[in-house]
Amino acid sequence: METFYSIQGEGFHTGKAAFFIRLGGCDVGCSWCDEKDSWNACDFPLVSVEEITARVLTSPCTSVVVTGGEPLLYNLDTLCKTLKSKGIQSFLETSGREELSGEWDWICLSPKRGFQPSERLYQKADELKVIVQREEDLIWAAENAGRVRRDCLLFLQPEWSRRNEILPVITRYILAHPQWMLSLQTHKYAGIP
Repeated sequence: METFYSIQGEGFHTGKAAFFIRLGGCDVGCSWCDEKDSWNACDFPLVSVEEITARVLTSPCTSVVVTGGEPLLYNLDTLCKTLKSKGIQSFLETSGREELSGEWDWICLSPKRGFQPSERLYQKADELKVIVQREEDLIWAAENAGRVRRDCLLFLQPEWSRRNEILPVITRYILAHPQWMLSLQTHKYAGIP
């Protein structure tokens, strides 16, 4: 769909410069998605791994975030191997609905209600990021936290359009459950693309 150099705005890597590869296509379709234009993969022509890698190498960064849509709709083995051969770290952002491909330096699993991630992704996730739209989502978050590795970092992130209403709920929850951390979409607050 697009590639761009920016600053990671959410989760563990917040504030770090990264090159973003946004892949078109999504089979989840969250109502609150901020990249609905990415859903239809047919809207975006395929781009070779070589061309994508050349774009990455135009930036001074040493890390790439592969996101979507849902990036695991594609086999990402070759992309990961090529990036690694150039000394670039690769970070994945996924709902976990599809099977894992590629060798990743960091996996952010952001599961969506009604679409259970694979057990393999739960065990590979370095970061669990649950988007909270309403208080009941905290139950979903706790269920998912019980399935990841003990060293997986846990983040709760307010859904952007409800951030003012839900942030106090998340704050109270984190204070009562300090294994969780708060993730904010800082790029939106700062106006960074």
